[in-house]
Amino acid sequence: MNPKVLTVYYSWSNGNTRHVAEQLQQAVGGDLEEIETVTPYTGSYDEVVAQAQAEVRRGYEPPIRALAHNPQDYDVIAVGTPTWWYTMAPAVKTFLKSQDFSGKTLVPFMTNAGWPGTVLKDMARSARGAQTVCPKEIRFDSSGGDRMVTPARELKEWLEEVRQSI
Repeated sequence: MNPKVLTVYYSWSNGNTRHVAEQLQQAVGGDLEEIETVTPYTGSYDEVVAQAQAEVRRGYEPPIRALAHNPQDYDVIAVGTPTWWYTMAPAVKTFLKSQDFSGKTLVPFMTNAGWPGTVLKDMARSARGAQTVCPKEIRFDSSGGDRMVTPARELKEWLEEVRQSI
C-alpha cells in the first residue's frame, strides 16, 4: 500500500523553499500545499527581516489560512521552511503546533543562506507524535538570492532517499 503524502511549505522571498517542495512532490507524489499567513508580510526585505526577528524572539505564531488538504488524511507529511533567525519561519511553527502528528511520518526540510541554526530539531520537536525521517538542509547563496549552494546531486540523492523511506 502506498502512503498518502502531503508536502506543505512556507516560502517568502525568492521561492527557494517552494522550489524544493515542488521537486519533492514530483519525486514522491501526493499533494502540495503552501502555508499562507492570514496577514501577509509587507514592506521591504529589510522591514520584513526586522519583523521576523521580533516575531521569532517572542515565539509568535501568526494565524495561518486553512489548508485545502486536511493533514489528518495523510500518512506522510513533508514540511518545508526557510530559516528565519536560526529557526523555522513563524508560520511553519503555527502549522506544526496546530496538528496532531500521532502515527504520522514527518519529513522536515529547510532552506538557508549559511546559518541553519536549530531548524530541523525545532521542527521535529514541534510535530508532536511524529516519526521524523530524512531531515534535510538545503543551502542557498548567502546574498539572499536563489542560487543553490547544496550540490544538485545531493538534493537528488535526498529526494530518492525520501521516496524509498516512505
